[in-house]
Amino acid sequence: MNKIVLLCFFILISCKKTETEKHPKIIVLQPLGNFQSNAANEVLEKIKEINPNVVLRKAIDFPLGSYYKSRNRFRADSIIKNLKSKIGVDSVIVGLSNKDISTTKGKIRDWGVMGLGYHPGRACVVSDFRLSNKNKKEQFYKVVLHELGHTEGLPHCETKTCLMRDAAGGNPIDQEKNFCKKCSTFLKSKNWNLK
Repeated sequence: MNKIVLLCFFILISCKKTETEKHPKIIVLQPLGNFQSNAANEVLEKIKEINPNVVLRKAIDFPLGSYYKSRNRFRADSIIKNLKSKIGVDSVIVGLSNKDISTTKGKIRDWGVMGLGYHPGRACVVSDFRLSNKNKKEQFYKVVLHELGHTEGLPHCETKTCLMRDAAGGNPIDQEKNFCKKCSTFLKSKNWNLK
C-alpha cells in the first residue's frame, strides 16, 4: 500500500510544473495621451524579440493628478503608481509618452527624466520628449529596455556601453550598445531572450 501511495505521489509531482520553472512576465505597453500608435507598434515588434508575451493596449489619458502645471510636465511617479493598478500579478506595464515627465531626485522636487521604473516592480514609464531627433526610435527602445531592467531588479550600471547606465542628467544613449555581460546574465536568469 505504501508503495502505491509513493508511486502516485511521484506521478503527481512529475506532472506538475515545478515552482523553479520560470516564465517571462507579460509586458503590457500602455500608450498615454496622444502617443503615436505607429511608434508603439515599433516598440511592440522589437520587444517581441526578447519576450513574445507582449500586449499593446489602446491609448489612455494621463492619470488624474499626474500633471505638474508649474513645469508643464507629468509626474512619472504618479503615472507608474496609477499604471501598476491596471495589470495582473505576472505582468509589467510600460507607459509610453511623448510628453515631458519628471520625478523627485534628492532635494530637487521636479527633475526631468527620460523614464522611471519601480526597482524591482511591475510598472514603468518612458518618454521620448528628451531624446534627440536624430536617433529617436532607437533611443526610445533603449530607454524602454532600461526601465524594464529596473522592474526586474537591475540597478544602474557603471559600464559606459551598458543599457543600464545612469543618464546622470544628460543623454548618453547613443553610447549605450547593449546590456553588459553582468546585466545580460541577470536578465537571462529572468527568462529574457537576449543574444
